[in-house]
Amino acid sequence: MLLVRLTAFTLLAAVCCTLPAAATRVVTCDNGENVQFLICDSGVIFIERALYGRTDGTTCREGRPADQLTNTQCSQTGTLEVLSQRCNGKQVCEVNTEVFRTSDPCVGIYKYLETTYTCILASQSSYLSSSPSDEGTIQIHSANYGRRDQQVCSFNRPANQLTNTNCLSQSTTASKVAKSCDGKSQCDVPVSNSLFGDPCVGTYKYLVVAYTCG
Repeated sequence: MLLVRLTAFTLLAAVCCTLPAAATRVVTCDNGENVQFLICDSGVIFIERALYGRTDGTTCREGRPADQLTNTQCSQTGTLEVLSQRCNGKQVCEVNTEVFRTSDPCVGIYKYLETTYTCILASQSSYLSSSPSDEGTIQIHSANYGRRDQQVCSFNRPANQLTNTNCLSQSTTASKVAKSCDGKSQCDVPVSNSLFGDPCVGTYKYLVVAYTCG
């Protein structure tokens, strides 16, 4: 059984140590059926910030009348959570802007999806370490025990244990990690079927945790 240690030093764990890369900002104007495309050439996606709405009068303004640009305090609640659930831990992620139209945060205002993400590079290890100067406490945003990428934690593993990339754990995975970690500066999480169940028998699994420290 492996053990993942979360500290106030890292943002995402995948049963391995992680290093954050430079952030990428992507803006997708909401023209009805537009799709936002996120990709990491190496590592996996971690969503840092996400907005569906409008916070300025210039983004995605082309061809739009002035009265559709006036409200610059418009944001859909839950956007970050939706994108994190869909994209964190993947190398490639496509999200249609229509998924955020569950309600209209600003009727008559032309909206866009703005996402800032980093690609987290993973190296093989069984825990995450912390430096003595780390500050803050952990807040868990999402977690998955399974496999959504063939490259993550694949060292010395046969191909038949890596092919299933649609292996998702139960919805309770994040709450189980949060129970052990939320509000702490450091926590240990055992990585095993006995804790999270086995969402795909025969597939080599890993735990991906997206969290922030405040």
